[in-house]
Amino acid sequence: MGYNLSIFLNKKVLVYGSGKSGLSTLEFLKNKCEVFLYDDFKRNLKKSINYKFILKNQFDFIIVSPGIDIKKCKLSKFLKKNLKKIYTDLDVFYSFYKNDCITITGTNGKSTTCELIYKILLKHSYNVKLVGNIGRPILSAKNITSKTIFVVEASSYQLEYSKIFQSKYAAILNISPDHLERHKTVNNYLRAKFKIFNSNSKNSFGFVNKKDLLTIKETKKRNLIRKIFRVTPQSISYVKEKIGNEYFLNEANKENLSFVIAISNKLKLKKKLVFETLKKFKGLKYRQQIIYKNPFLTIINDSKSTSFSSSESVLKKNLNIYWLLGGIPKKGDRLTLNKKYHSKIKAFIYGKNKKFFNKQLKDKIQYSNFNNLSDALKKIFVIINQDNFSKKTLIFSPSAASFDSFKNFEDRGQYFNKLIKKYLNG
Repeated sequence: MGYNLSIFLNKKVLVYGSGKSGLSTLEFLKNKCEVFLYDDFKRNLKKSINYKFILKNQFDFIIVSPGIDIKKCKLSKFLKKNLKKIYTDLDVFYSFYKNDCITITGTNGKSTTCELIYKILLKHSYNVKLVGNIGRPILSAKNITSKTIFVVEASSYQLEYSKIFQSKYAAILNISPDHLERHKTVNNYLRAKFKIFNSNSKNSFGFVNKKDLLTIKETKKRNLIRKIFRVTPQSISYVKEKIGNEYFLNEANKENLSFVIAISNKLKLKKKLVFETLKKFKGLKYRQQIIYKNPFLTIINDSKSTSFSSSESVLKKNLNIYWLLGGIPKKGDRLTLNKKYHSKIKAFIYGKNKKFFNKQLKDKIQYSNFNNLSDALKKIFVIINQDNFSKKTLIFSPSAASFDSFKNFEDRGQYFNKLIKKYLNG
């Protein structure tokens, strides 16, 4: 497929960050402009330039990777002076391609919703790419034609510095205070998320959660060009009956399902193929994933959960819960779980940030503290093995980031699975 005329062509471009996003941007632009790579911690990269080189040169554009916080990075002063030049890989993509995009953001449920839409479009034999925060940078996509549709998972980090990216279909699933260690305020976080609704075309569509007060309030304040549809989980009860999939019984997955149905209807997809896909869907790894089940014990790996709001949906769904949580909590995070659920839960907190979790659970949920995940799980199995007759649910839903002890939530989820195998096999 030929490229559209782009603002980046034949320009001098600095790519900041050598993660997946940065390296894919570098590779994509290398024959299209004069492009340079810089990273705070990987200066020994053969392709990387040094700090002095940057200060001596003028760049037309700076492509900032999602993980770069311009307020705290080594080039902070330089970036603040050049704010108007800062763009993202989403912007680079949009400047070269004008393919239809279905872009999903929100605090919780992004990956699941994107995966569902992707699978449904595949079922319809569309040429579709699943990209973005789900782990595949948008500029790494190959074999693109004019008919290729992109399903994009967009985080607040990816949207924060975006200037020109637009998506024909865009959805904000929900908003709860998140990533405040970076965004500082809820308003800043909202501002980043709502960039997904940027559009200069009336033939573009937005989807918001009718029950999400923050999203609805912000939507009313803005003079948006695109048409906005208000989605409600209560409207898809007939779908749940049709597909008969237990995965969609909890509140969070009902919410995801309602957006999938709303977007599918707008795309005029065949209901038969949509339902066939939904029937077979078993969820994503480490996202409320049932890894073991017998008549008396269900074990759920929800390592993806990095906030209280993401944990609460799985806690509401189950009874007699042994809740395993810990890690690096998010600034401003609060447990808002209704007190009617408190007595059904025993919490087992691990790691160095026990004081934070103790404060949140005090006088609400019974808890005990442990030095690490292994010790906490060992204690849980001692208790479980003393009672072989009542139904129990062991839920690993950390409500915190994983970087205290793990590379990412996948690494944390994999470690948990290994421990479970050890204890189940004796």
